[in-house]
Amino acid sequence: MRLWIQGARPRTLPAAVVPVAVGTAAVAPDVVWWRAAVALVVAVALQVGVNYANDYSDGIRGTDASRVGPARLVGGGMVAPAAVRWAAFGAFAVAAAAGLVLAIAVAPWLIAVGLACIIAAWFYTGGKRPYGYAGLGEVAVFVFFGLVATAGTAFVQTEEITALAVVAAVPVGLLASALLVANNLRDIAQDRAAGKMTLAVRLGDRRAAWFYVVLVVAALAVGLTMSVTVPWAPLTLASMALAVPALWMALSSLPKAPLLNQTARLHLLFGALLTIALAVSA
Repeated sequence: MRLWIQGARPRTLPAAVVPVAVGTAAVAPDVVWWRAAVALVVAVALQVGVNYANDYSDGIRGTDASRVGPARLVGGGMVAPAAVRWAAFGAFAVAAAAGLVLAIAVAPWLIAVGLACIIAAWFYTGGKRPYGYAGLGEVAVFVFFGLVATAGTAFVQTEEITALAVVAAVPVGLLASALLVANNLRDIAQDRAAGKMTLAVRLGDRRAAWFYVVLVVAALAVGLTMSVTVPWAPLTLASMALAVPALWMALSSLPKAPLLNQTARLHLLFGALLTIALAVSA
């Protein structure tokens, strides 16, 4: 059980919780709590599924043979590859079942959106031409863990896409992308040796670090500009307490391993503050 929990990468789960929380707050006071709860199940199950899928696909390719970060189930030889693959399929099945409930209650075309999410999750590192190995991971994360997850959560509750929900999704997606950049900054040497041409590998250490800075600063800027319609939006600036050290870590010559955890905390804090700002301003 300990190994399976480790393989699910629980530290990444806030990346699934934050967009659901922000999307729900964006429709306050018209929240439909049971739909928000089901949306949360979809998001968390997809996150767990993509974590297992990445563990499996990277493991069988040999990408995780010499990791800088925590050991992986397949790459570390701790669990049979087939078992991890089925764990990924199981998590995707849970997400699909919960998503089907929302599609029946709201709109049948949501089935296509859910299918796109699962396909994107699997082919990030799976298949013959994984897009994560081509440097497109950050784009997918911004779209699916930012725009789709946040605005989608709002949509399933009000059955309309509002400008507020879309704008709120932007900083969430930017910080989710920053999480991936932080992860890939740590793994540049390993990924380059394995032929995994992430955006960080393509940009190189210094330019990838500056790209990380752009993502974080842009997220904070969007949060501040939301004050035009969300009076409490400046509350998100309190996350600078974590953002400033993260930016310093990214640009310093120190090892990048701590940057991932710092960015995860930043993403969670910013999301919590934005959720509060949206709910109080409603």
